[in-house]
Amino acid sequence: MNSQSQSGYLTGELVILEPMQREHIAALSIAVSDGKLWELWFTSVPHPDEMKGYVDDAIAAEERGEALAFVVRDKFSGQVVGSTRIMSWDQANRRLEIGHTWYAKSAQRTGINSDTKYLLLSYAFEVLDVMAVEFRTHWHNERSREAISRLGAKQDGVLRNHRILKDGSVRDTVVYSIIEAEWPEVKQNLLHRMNQFELNR
Repeated sequence: MNSQSQSGYLTGELVILEPMQREHIAALSIAVSDGKLWELWFTSVPHPDEMKGYVDDAIAAEERGEALAFVVRDKFSGQVVGSTRIMSWDQANRRLEIGHTWYAKSAQRTGINSDTKYLLLSYAFEVLDVMAVEFRTHWHNERSREAISRLGAKQDGVLRNHRILKDGSVRDTVVYSIIEAEWPEVKQNLLHRMNQFELNR
């Protein structure tokens, strides 16, 4: 269902996850403008004018060994439709987080997220051999919380007054996880959902 090349690409049924490079700045700026995602106060999505700094920060985190940043490319249209990242990899405790995920409005609820998560979770559990994958989101980001729950992730708790956002508001962060014992069932659920999207194309 998925493959990884030596260049770091992850290829699925609907998407190709490409290692984020500065050459992606323009395409990411176009993608984030589809739906003006930065206007959602409860997300941390960059404005097009901030995209260069966003990409530079992601690449710097990767160079420090703290993250693996990807752009999400629609396999059929060829368009870059979003961004995602493996981060906070605690190798001693075999845990990591999947975050900094956003998609152009036109790519939402199309199967893109399911395929992206399938690729990242497969890589985490089957290649990196982690025992838990964590997801975090804003308490008020109901769409994100619903999407994480649909994956099969369980809510671990809420970090209250966790972070001060750019606008000065204080974020309560909801923490979810999938553990390795749950991965086979989550995997089958994701495969089923992607098949349904394929049938409806």
